[in-house]
Amino acid sequence: MPYLVTVNLLWAFSFSLIGEYLAGRVDSDFAVLVRVAIAALVFIPFTRWRGLPPRLVGGLWLAGALQFGVTYLCLYRSFTVLTVPEVLLFTVLTPIYVTLLDDALARRFNPWALLAALVAVAGGVAIRFQPLEGDYLTGFLLLQLANATFAAGQVLCRHLLARHVTGLPLYRFFGHFFLGALVLALPSWLIFGNPAKLPHTAMQWGVLAWMGLFATALGMFWWVKGSTRVDAGALAVMNELHVPLGLLVNLLIWNRDADLQKIALGGGVILLSLVLNRIGRGRGAAPAT
Repeated sequence: MPYLVTVNLLWAFSFSLIGEYLAGRVDSDFAVLVRVAIAALVFIPFTRWRGLPPRLVGGLWLAGALQFGVTYLCLYRSFTVLTVPEVLLFTVLTPIYVTLLDDALARRFNPWALLAALVAVAGGVAIRFQPLEGDYLTGFLLLQLANATFAAGQVLCRHLLARHVTGLPLYRFFGHFFLGALVLALPSWLIFGNPAKLPHTAMQWGVLAWMGLFATALGMFWWVKGSTRVDAGALAVMNELHVPLGLLVNLLIWNRDADLQKIALGGGVILLSLVLNRIGRGRGAAPAT
């Protein structure tokens, strides 16, 4: 759980940084490519190339393509038509995708995990719901694809690491994850990228470097590591924690208006979802992987 909470703090900053310094200013495909490339460079020196189960390597490439390639290409595009609060609102459905996909892979149905996910979603909506204006349907659809692929990637990693025990620490083969992401990020930049919208200030390059090293390299590594130490219900709930944290970051750093009562209410509901998930585990629901 500490890994997942730490990553949520890192990612809470990411939403605001993208909205403040990158969205509409830096080409979204280039931003994703830089983040993936930096993360790959961090792990490739430690990566083992031989002696790993082929299904583990192939699965990590697929998970990287899904969880970072598709997810972040859609996420960055959504910022061109949505505000940061709207992006946060439309990501609240991720926990439901996590529980349903995890149950599908395990060929079971865990009602307590689904209930915890639904309650967490309710907490996220309570925090961020507001009347929407303008053309937001495109942004909503982009983020649902991002939510689904992000959920699929983390559930896939969780099951891969449970089924293929190598005896090696995760960092020795996690570089394959980011190579899978590059398979999508690089062609997307070459085909759809706009060279006229490359970063042109030190701040923009600094944000990309920070996000590549911390939010992407360390963030994804800790997230996958943490996901193997909790059950699917807790993992689903942790996918909702970025909503109150993201809004608090927006409030504290950029002094944006935020309803503290809503944040407290929604945060309390999200904590309640963790309690419900623990009750479900106590009643015989599926344990952690």
